[in-house]
Amino acid sequence: MDFIISILSIIFILSIPVFLHELGHFMAARSVGIRVEKFYVGMNLFGLGVKKVINGTEYGIGFFPLGGYVKVSGIIDESLDSENSDNVPKDYEFRSKNTFQKLWFLSAGVIMNFLLSIVIFSFLFFHTPPGELVEEPIIHKVHESIITDIQKGDTITVLSPASQLGLKENDRIIRINDIVINTWSDIGKNLSNKGDSTIIVEWATENGSTKSSSVKLVGRPAFDGRKIINQGVLGVQGHIIYRELNFFESIKIATINTGNIIVNSFYGFVAIISGNMPLKYVSGIVGIANVASEEASSSGFLGLMYLMAFISSNLGLINILPIPGLDGGHALISIIEGIIRRELPVKIKYAIQFIGIILILSLFVFTIFNDIRNLFT
Repeated sequence: MDFIISILSIIFILSIPVFLHELGHFMAARSVGIRVEKFYVGMNLFGLGVKKVINGTEYGIGFFPLGGYVKVSGIIDESLDSENSDNVPKDYEFRSKNTFQKLWFLSAGVIMNFLLSIVIFSFLFFHTPPGELVEEPIIHKVHESIITDIQKGDTITVLSPASQLGLKENDRIIRINDIVINTWSDIGKNLSNKGDSTIIVEWATENGSTKSSSVKLVGRPAFDGRKIINQGVLGVQGHIIYRELNFFESIKIATINTGNIIVNSFYGFVAIISGNMPLKYVSGIVGIANVASEEASSSGFLGLMYLMAFISSNLGLINILPIPGLDGGHALISIIEGIIRRELPVKIKYAIQFIGIILILSLFVFTIFNDIRNLFT
């Protein structure tokens, strides 16, 4: 049953962002007069699926439910079809359009992904408002134990440092290592990259007495925007307040949240490329399926919607990067051609696209291998 839930969940959270991405390309192509040769929902691997030609465009539903694609005239895409690329561009071809029209077509899928993320988050935040942390460093909850690792499905827990210190609800953190604590943000800063190290905590109890003691923090991997660090975990939680949001407030916060995901994911990609993030943290479709199954079981439909919004934001980001074979790679070529006012040779564009496909397929295979390895470690 869990396997079926995983399959259905991943189809749900991946198919909609991909479909809307391709729909964006489809509508943008039509708006600037680019002929759409094919528009598919799902992948018609080995020709499996149903199709129908309407007004010169082949519409189809692929047998493989994940993905989708739009093929337009006059562009060398993943099909590596370079037929007629040496001829004079026809009015309905991508090649005949000006740089702005090309960029509009290429960016439309990314825009749809970002809009989908904003729409989903707006719905979620309107339905269940996100909590706001009260910055005053007064403890609301002390976690008795902390999960330190998960090995082959079994969780490993230890007594939290906060429990070892004897911290209680409504105690106030005063100092950490002689540094004055004024807000919860100060606590996070002073625990950053201090996992498995010993700190001195001073706190005031609810009855007004002051205590001080040392304790060894629990370490947990965390991304600080540049690299993976060993984040110190104390095991305390602050007060969180909730208030209902109106329609416009939910859209505002959803837009900010989508922007934060895009920025943090971009820094994550940079960290991977620069070697500051271990490759074991790179996940693919198997890892997504595992997370989707857990979300479906624990959080239900709303959890899956949150995951879909997160994936949609990242799908848009990945496609906008100037990587051969992706929208960003095509956009870079279009900008270069606009600057030099002529097309690049077909052989060069074909080679760039071919390299991009090899890179993408290699990454796909690597992430599957990585996900499977992580399942058994």
